[in-house]
Amino acid sequence: MKHYRHIFFDLDHTIWDFDKNAEETLQELYVIHGLDKIGLTSADAFIETYTRNNHSLWAQYHMGKITKDYLREARFRTTFLDLGVKPELIPVGFEDEYVKLCPTKTNLFPDAHEVLTYLKRKYTIHLISNGFKESTEIKIAGSNISHYFDQIIISEAVGINKPNKAIFEHALNLAGAVKDESIMIGDSIEADIRGALNFGMDAIYFNPMQLPKPDDVPAQINNLKELIGLL
Repeated sequence: MKHYRHIFFDLDHTIWDFDKNAEETLQELYVIHGLDKIGLTSADAFIETYTRNNHSLWAQYHMGKITKDYLREARFRTTFLDLGVKPELIPVGFEDEYVKLCPTKTNLFPDAHEVLTYLKRKYTIHLISNGFKESTEIKIAGSNISHYFDQIIISEAVGINKPNKAIFEHALNLAGAVKDESIMIGDSIEADIRGALNFGMDAIYFNPMQLPKPDDVPAQINNLKELIGLL
């Protein structure tokens, strides 16, 4: 590894364990709304279908193909319909309740605090998140990680999403950093890794599910603690 001065992290699915926090939230909402009474006999099937739909919609959002409002309107409606729930039986306000509750969850990936503490002693660390501003700020504050980061860049506040080169340029300008001394770490091949690489910045793919690594991705880790040996 070359000598870096600045490390830029993604938040969701990289530090903040989005799927685990979403699962906890949906387990609670499944009970609150009595979803078994409208034909959803398995909370696990509901969570699995939602997770698949949400990942697909977020991939489209990263690429600018859909809006925030469409993502939020579609992910649960599509999930309920996929599972055979009649439109008139879809709980009113379910998305709003999810958006209020989920960001308050505080599950991070294993060793997140240890790794961030280690890295902060050696580097200046920043966040670049494609998350929505209000929920991202709640996640960061609630999970007690804000003190690790010098700059926190949220795409909704900037008006540009990863993988657009402009958000990486904006982040480096805020940080007083240059490409050759900076590296991006994230879980999204398109938004984080190819976004950074196309901008001219190094990147490490966070791949906890151990999915096949594309040939154009130069480096990957399967858990955060590997960064202690790499950086």
